[in-house]
Amino acid sequence: MMRISETVKHLLIINVIMFIGTMFIGEGVLFYDWFAMHFPKNEAFQPWQIITHMFMHGGANLNNLSITHILFNMFALWMFGTPVEQVLGSKRFLFIYMSAGLGAVALQVGYYYFQYLPMEAQALSLGITEDQIIETFKDGKMFTAIGQEFNEIYYASMVGASGCIMGILAAFGMMNPNAELMMIFLPIPIKAKYFIPGIIILDLVSGITGQSFFSPSNTAHFAHVGGALTGFLIMWYWKRTQFNRNRWN
Repeated sequence: MMRISETVKHLLIINVIMFIGTMFIGEGVLFYDWFAMHFPKNEAFQPWQIITHMFMHGGANLNNLSITHILFNMFALWMFGTPVEQVLGSKRFLFIYMSAGLGAVALQVGYYYFQYLPMEAQALSLGITEDQIIETFKDGKMFTAIGQEFNEIYYASMVGASGCIMGILAAFGMMNPNAELMMIFLPIPIKAKYFIPGIIILDLVSGITGQSFFSPSNTAHFAHVGGALTGFLIMWYWKRTQFNRNRWN
């Protein structure tokens, strides 16, 4: 068994504490309302959610899927995070981890806005004011002239460390391109330099088409892509500039 590194250990502890809090405090609703990342136009959105959602798994409907979500994420954090931290050092590892989480939020929320704004413009063209749009959502109603998608985006939310972990996975792949990895349901060794881009491409296709291939239907695929892209760009820059590791230890 690979010895767990210090920053990875503390991240695991924080995620587990947040999950326990979600289970036992406020029946999941309280933690979810406070700490999940809500669509910025939703009145439930708070600025701190940009950070706190990275440590959230599950919500009001805690079930086996929620448990599977945190187990897989924490396993991936240990498996890929530990070797990456051992090479980069704790500060640089934490920087890439948090940056990937922010990149995940940026791309996923940007995609939501890409979908939402044309529908908002359509509503405004019908003589509906922006305040009326928000009041309609708050009343639990739906704009039948525009469709269910308008409501789904307004009430969209994000939880989980997946975006952060995808950034770490991208960093791992750049550091160990010939390492052999396997999927649980596809036990065939594949080199990281092929495996990781393949996973990212699948997420991108899933995000565009709305069809999930190997993950639940409510997966924020563009968050995965945003996290991976951020991790890749940071590692590419560090490798290109041969950044001094000692400055981050």
